[in-house]
Amino acid sequence: MNETRELCGVCGYCLTQNEDVSPLIYNSLLAMQHRGQESAGISTIHNGKIYLHRGMGLVSQVFNEKILRSMKGNIGVGHVRYSTAGKSSLQDAQPYLAKYPKRGIVLAFNGNVVNNLKLRKKLYKDGVYLETSSDSETLTLLLSDLIRQEKSWDHPVYSLMTLVEGAYSVILLTGENELVAFRDPYGFRPLSYSVGDNVTAVSSESVGLNINGLMDVKELPPGSLLVCNNEGCEVKRILDSKRRAYCMFEYVYFSRPDSILCGRYVYDVRVRLGMELAKTYDTGSADVIVPVPDTSRPAAEGISQISGIPVAEGLIKNRYVGRTFIMPDMERRRNAVEMKLNSIRSVLEGREVIVVDDSIVRGITSKRIVNIVRRAGARKVRFWVTCPPIRSPCFYGIDMSTHRELIAFNKSIEEIQKSIGADELRYQTIEGLVKAIGLRCDELCLACLTGQYPTPLAQQIADKYKNLKPGSRYTELTPIR
Repeated sequence: MNETRELCGVCGYCLTQNEDVSPLIYNSLLAMQHRGQESAGISTIHNGKIYLHRGMGLVSQVFNEKILRSMKGNIGVGHVRYSTAGKSSLQDAQPYLAKYPKRGIVLAFNGNVVNNLKLRKKLYKDGVYLETSSDSETLTLLLSDLIRQEKSWDHPVYSLMTLVEGAYSVILLTGENELVAFRDPYGFRPLSYSVGDNVTAVSSESVGLNINGLMDVKELPPGSLLVCNNEGCEVKRILDSKRRAYCMFEYVYFSRPDSILCGRYVYDVRVRLGMELAKTYDTGSADVIVPVPDTSRPAAEGISQISGIPVAEGLIKNRYVGRTFIMPDMERRRNAVEMKLNSIRSVLEGREVIVVDDSIVRGITSKRIVNIVRRAGARKVRFWVTCPPIRSPCFYGIDMSTHRELIAFNKSIEEIQKSIGADELRYQTIEGLVKAIGLRCDELCLACLTGQYPTPLAQQIADKYKNLKPGSRYTELTPIR
């Protein structure tokens, strides 16, 4: 339903006892299903043999008890995927396996490599055969080459960080019973870990660890490396960019509300986003606040706390409608919004309604939501958005397309209001967003709001292709096979 598509979720577990780890990985992937619904995969290792199972669909569709029982080993990694680079196919599903070195490397990756094409051309020139269109393959093959002559992971990971521009939280295992995790120096994507007496675990979000009873969770610092092997577990800083670029959209939309990012519950941030809206704009004579399920509920609570206006579930989400991307034409995909949402007329009829949503990207979904509320008899539809206007694409792992496909790129707020059919449109301010998150402005990636990118190639691409026609592609980002 939402116009922004999820990223990916990764996890890895290493048990000191001789127990199979696949059920724990399965649980973690279930907890992070919101980060990707296209494909899922798990890989484990036992007595030098690597087990790998991947499939298209949800975690519960790809795995069953029989498959999990067949995946032996006390160390493993898992992945759920939504493709932002590469194709939506089983061939591009993760984890990705390279048979050499280290008796095999299996890598799971969340993020997006901005200079993927340049790196793939280098591999191709060096005679490396590329099987997929995914940047996870690029990272795996680069790292395989760098680690070939090394015993320690420090220098290979440092070298990789100096070569790769973009967002990456990586978890991998090797045929030598090692669990390795590292995070890009900017910290675009989250990565949490927990080290206990019997288990070391890493996950994109803290909820991926909490589901298995791991509550003592820390965040792997940007530019850091975690290595768990027979000698124990060690965390060390490899490269410090000094500039942080935590993705603001993780707080606004992507992460689960019960996750903790930078020591902050995502739920609390979203409540504060609503409070900032209510402090910035006059709620006037509104009768009811209606959140668009599910991410906007905490923000609606925040508006209510400041204004005293009640929150009501005027929109109900059907959780069993399939993903809209598989539908064969644009009109059916658009109509799928109405299949996924139904209104409660008794909540909306005859009332002045503040509808709260997390973002407006292309405007298609917002227009449909306004229509649903109007058809239910609302007297006035006021649309409040917890995220500021999105004016620039993302090159760090969120599926936001070219500038011209973003409704706020070349339209004023008044024009957007008219386009979606609302009686009022109120966006979060950048100042309100930063205050609600509680980090400094220079610690966040706000590129999709400001057009100012933390890394040079991303800025170059954005500036060069600002007038690219809808449906066109950035040639610098087009993968080769």
